[in-house]
Amino acid sequence: VRYELKPLVEVGHPRIDVLGNLSGIFRDSFVNIIELLDDLFQRAADADEREDQNFIKRHALALKAQGVENASARLFSNPAGDFGSLVNDRVVDGNWESGEELGNTWQSRNVFSYGREDKGQARPEILNTLLKTSDRIVQEIDSVEYGLTDIQEYYANTGGLKKAAEKQSGKKVTTSFVESFSKDTTPRNLDDLLRMEYRTKLVNPKWAQAMANQGSGGAFEISQRMTALIGWGGTANFTDDWVYDQAADTYALDAEMADKLRKANPEAFRNILGRMLEAHGRGFWEADADKLDKLRQLYELTDEELEGVTV
Repeated sequence: VRYELKPLVEVGHPRIDVLGNLSGIFRDSFVNIIELLDDLFQRAADADEREDQNFIKRHALALKAQGVENASARLFSNPAGDFGSLVNDRVVDGNWESGEELGNTWQSRNVFSYGREDKGQARPEILNTLLKTSDRIVQEIDSVEYGLTDIQEYYANTGGLKKAAEKQSGKKVTTSFVESFSKDTTPRNLDDLLRMEYRTKLVNPKWAQAMANQGSGGAFEISQRMTALIGWGGTANFTDDWVYDQAADTYALDAEMADKLRKANPEAFRNILGRMLEAHGRGFWEADADKLDKLRQLYELTDEELEGVTV
């Protein structure tokens, strides 16, 4: 059993080289598929075709000439037995100075090759070559349950990959998403999707009120999305002021909403405020001085209450 290479005449264009980035769960659950794909890349690299018609072959030959082993390796993931890019850990902790650091974190965690021969072998030369020649990232969304702004994993993986590729190539890398659960599988631009999600969720008054009415859990959901907003700012340079402005007006500067969130989940409310102040500090949000001053006062008050400084 194996995948067959389509003849170039049927493909209709030169063979495009591909970097396959695997989640740890996919890596461990579908070893047979990974080995079949790895075999396909190997046969593409060995195909009797001109290099200008087969970029997998061109890059593999160049890597071989440098003494790199298993030059057709194209499937990369986290270290064997481990999971995650750790980009989200750094964002959650606020432990980073620049987006480039987040890209480096992604790269160091995804340098491990998988296939018939490799079972987690570090192949930095191959990964760097593939990142350098990447001009588009396509990520599949296979669930309606979680969107790009709902959880930390999307910016930690797709955003981290984008930042790593841009660092290696020195140019902006287009990033698109395909919703496989929809009949319309047209790739959608990352920025457009983020804007749509933030309009329909985080800064949507109906969504905001519904979350606030859920109490502690709802406040946590709002808090999660504010953290993800920082993550997308760091990895994809998503810095639309209107998102922060409307989020501040909705959750912090509306006295009734702020009181409800603080009572329901003071730690989540502190994080909501803290992420807004962090966004300004990192240059993601150009907020007016009066708004910032009110946010700082609210943060200090909430922080003092949590620490037991005030009654």
